Amino acid sequence: MPTVNELLEEAKSEVPNVNYGEIFLVRDLFKGYEWNRISRSDRLLLGTLFLNYIKTHDIGVVPIEKTSSGQQRYWIDINRTS
Repeated sequence: MPTVNELLEEAKSEVPNVNYGEIFLVRDLFKGYEWNRISRSDRLLLGTLFLNYIKTHDIGVVPIEKTSSGQQRYWIDINRTS
């Protein structure tokens, strides 16, 4: 099983595949079966690390409202820098 830092790198590498203006969750950056194999505690930590990453790096990903289940939603800014 990959470490949370390896999962974060995988998520970061998938961001360029998201279309401009598209709304997504961190789990959308993984195949369904991959996401389901990640423990709940690691998924929570991954979500926190991803949010911290996008807040400290200008990659054009904007956090928006959370879902009713508490998952952070993100939006790809049309003017993203990378």
